[in-house]
Amino acid sequence: MESTDAREDQRGSESDGHMSVDWRGKSCRPSKHGGMTAAGFILGLQAFEMMAIAAVGNNLITYVLNEMHFSLPKSANTVTNFVGTVFLLSLLGGFLSDSYLGSFWTMLIFGFVELSGFILLSVQAHVGELRPAKCRDGGSTKCEEASGYKAWIFYGALYLVALGSGCLKPNIIAHGADQFPKQSTKLSTFFNFAYFAFCSGELVALTLFVWIQTHSGMDIGFGVSAAAMAVGLISLISGSLVYRNSPPHGSIFTPIAQVFVAAISKRKQICPSNAEMLHQSDVLIPHRRSGATPGGTPSSTNVTLIHTNKFRFLDKACIKVENNGGNGMGESPWKLCSVSQVEQVKILLSVVPIFACTIIFNTILAQLQTFSVQQGTCMNTRLTPNFRIPPASLQSIPYMMLVLVVPLYETVFVPLARRVTRKDSGISPLQRVGIGLFIATFSMVSAAVIEHRRRQAALKFNKTLSILWIAPQFLIFGLSEMFTAVGLIEFFYKQSIQGMQSFLTAMTYCSYSFGFYLSSLLVSLVNRVTWTTAGGGGGGGWLSQNDLNRDRLDLFYWLLASLSFINFFNYLFWSRWYSYNPSVSPTSTPPPPSRKLQLRVDQDLEKQNSDGTS
Repeated sequence: MESTDAREDQRGSESDGHMSVDWRGKSCRPSKHGGMTAAGFILGLQAFEMMAIAAVGNNLITYVLNEMHFSLPKSANTVTNFVGTVFLLSLLGGFLSDSYLGSFWTMLIFGFVELSGFILLSVQAHVGELRPAKCRDGGSTKCEEASGYKAWIFYGALYLVALGSGCLKPNIIAHGADQFPKQSTKLSTFFNFAYFAFCSGELVALTLFVWIQTHSGMDIGFGVSAAAMAVGLISLISGSLVYRNSPPHGSIFTPIAQVFVAAISKRKQICPSNAEMLHQSDVLIPHRRSGATPGGTPSSTNVTLIHTNKFRFLDKACIKVENNGGNGMGESPWKLCSVSQVEQVKILLSVVPIFACTIIFNTILAQLQTFSVQQGTCMNTRLTPNFRIPPASLQSIPYMMLVLVVPLYETVFVPLARRVTRKDSGISPLQRVGIGLFIATFSMVSAAVIEHRRRQAALKFNKTLSILWIAPQFLIFGLSEMFTAVGLIEFFYKQSIQGMQSFLTAMTYCSYSFGFYLSSLLVSLVNRVTWTTAGGGGGGGWLSQNDLNRDRLDLFYWLLASLSFINFFNYLFWSRWYSYNPSVSPTSTPPPPSRKLQLRVDQDLEKQNSDGTS
């Protein structure tokens, strides 16, 4: 008898509207391909790649300050621009995967690109001639900033890592999720496991790897990151025989452009009140059964999308012109589009406001990786007489909590919530994102309060607070990230359709990019606006002194807390406005077509079959 997982996998292949293939391009066998076994190899890559990139990114500001001799604002912007570029390039990785390469080959190619960047960073950190000279007089005089070929090597290595990691990230999630059908109850579990792998990688990076960087040198630290990346690639390759692969479908932007061109060219047309009059009105059927050709390649049949009433102006792209006999057969794809094609564009437009509402959230994350680390350097890092905690390791605190909380969330909270909501994931992805955005505000409130106290203690009492005082801001944000990050990834993936899984997943990471770029912009803007109000002496902006005791980082944190609170209410508005397309809804089964429509569809299918036979 066929197992439950196998039957579920088979139903999922049909309902997803395409047939997954194995490494040879042949149709997958549910008993052999996909499932948690295949996903495990991908989660291995997730964990080890995260170890490698987190160890570099989270301690990069220390390397740039101490070895490249950049100023504090320039160092902070270097880090945020690097991290922002990583996530922005995820769009490129998603596009290449969906359009041309497929997830597996995209991960393999750019995994080696990222590995080469780690190796080059390690070489530069090891060879003294590739770095600026050490500061004279122990740093009491001005240090020589990296420039010329030394700076070019540094930026070249850094952005090789950014290119590789950026193109890798969306495909890790998308390829792992492809091992399960969208209707699988295990899909939400996979996203929680993926976040657990992420947390585990971060925890190892921020404890063991940062300790190695601190005690053995950044050259050894970067080399360990390269070794971890190599192990991750081995894990990816090891599972190649059991993966379910979604073949690329050609450019994903051409059909999108066709919708806008066709809608604009027919802007003077009046949309019919009956959606059945639009081109390919049989889209009211939730799904078509797909199959494979005798050679084993997937058929060209796509998932069909139910017509919705949002963005009605785009429906004009589906209007058939009367002078072509009423069937639209004579019109080019740039003048007449199918309803499914238009609904695909509507999905993209609908998720943009949800995406935008997470940018402030990731701006807060940028502060925890830059200014909060610098906070730690101004505090007492000694925990015992013989042990000091590296400031960059502060970011490991939430992940210590999360490696315990995430399994509890999956095994305790989800089953309890499922009984109440009757949803496979317990709460919907949008609800999960909203909870995370609300909690994130209190991370900046905590940061502002503690920074004010630290600054007053240093200036008035010449006292240094323990570094553990800033642990709450990391703990609170870690909890908010468990809700927001996982919910957003699950939301984007479940709203994706055939040929766009990686690209829509990449939008999640693109939010990180915009958040980090906004951080750089805010730092520059705040310094300019507050130029005459800082430090009581009028000699700069809130964040321009390279000395946190003279800067006003606490006021900057209060600004971010205010922006986050306003952003939460903005998210509430857009999440209530958003509605799932029933064809790709993760929480419910689309309603069946009416009896009259079903009869008409059956007659059409019978006619098509008879025509094909003749």
